Amino acid sequence: MADESWRLPNSVQQLAATVQEPPSRYLLREHEDLGGHLAGAELPELIPTIDLDLLSASNDAEEATKLRSALQSWGFFKVSNHGMETSLMDSVMTASREFFHLPHEEKKKCSNLIGGKHFQVEGYGNDQVKTQDQILDWSDRLHLRIEPEGGRNLAHWPTHPKSFRDDLHEYALRCKRIKGEILRAIAKLLELDEDCFVNQFNSNARTYARFNYVPPCPRPDLVLGVKPHADFSVLTVLLMDKDVAGLQYLRDGIWYNVPAVCKHTLLINIGFAMEIMTNGIFTGPVHRVVTNADKERISVAMFYGVDPDQEIGPIAHLLSDEQPARYRKMKAKDLLVTQLEHFSQGRGARIADAFKI
Repeated sequence: MADESWRLPNSVQQLAATVQEPPSRYLLREHEDLGGHLAGAELPELIPTIDLDLLSASNDAEEATKLRSALQSWGFFKVSNHGMETSLMDSVMTASREFFHLPHEEKKKCSNLIGGKHFQVEGYGNDQVKTQDQILDWSDRLHLRIEPEGGRNLAHWPTHPKSFRDDLHEYALRCKRIKGEILRAIAKLLELDEDCFVNQFNSNARTYARFNYVPPCPRPDLVLGVKPHADFSVLTVLLMDKDVAGLQYLRDGIWYNVPAVCKHTLLINIGFAMEIMTNGIFTGPVHRVVTNADKERISVAMFYGVDPDQEIGPIAHLLSDEQPARYRKMKAKDLLVTQLEHFSQGRGARIADAFKI
């Protein structure tokens, strides 16, 4: 039987503690550093910050203008005054850090490998390795289904720290409210029915939480924490490490650094599904995570996707003879499969282009 141990990479956290140089499987090939050096450039302007309270409660025209500009220029923005308790945000980050600092054997209780060798998306570990020449990310992750709530696989939800499950449940409820407010604001920008995007989420719509851990890396000039990609989701809500930067966005061929955000501020970006629904008016930004020689980095992303069996296509009210559909309709699960294939091959940057008419 052929040796397929290459499909089962080591915990990067364990690797980082034992090696002086990253194994070759983690080293970028020269042509894969899209847009230049990993150091990145400084943003040409401050990340737009949207006051969600003003945007939602009073339909503030200035905030709406800022939102439109952010979506058209970058596809991401920060939100303040979002109504989530700061103590809850702190608890989620603390619980996340405590989980990744548990002994490896304890974390393996939540493993994403069935029987130690068969990959599944949910659980603790690494992303799927499909080929021997696949460049691996310098990160571990915990990936959990949040919605539908009845579909949660609690076998993958950590029991340590003890607060983890309750904190995540409460955090998910608050993020869901924020997601709804942002989707309604985007619909208003496009002069659509306020609940146009909210109504895309039926009772089988999928929400996932992904906890990312990027340990210190001895060669941050050659290794990525997360390879370039754009999110499959309609919307992503990101709780970032307040002390350690690493996120970069690609615009016009240049990678720009996102500074560590102010404490208790959330970062929002749109994904491919929203790009298709808006017929390309707003596009899902390509981003990646670089590594740090001295410091670990933790983030928590909430991905909001529609029912996998639901057909995704441009919203009819956005189409006309002058603005015909730019994307063909497809089931959400087909878009996801394509995204995962491209991501594993390092080609995840612009999969929406594969669905253009």
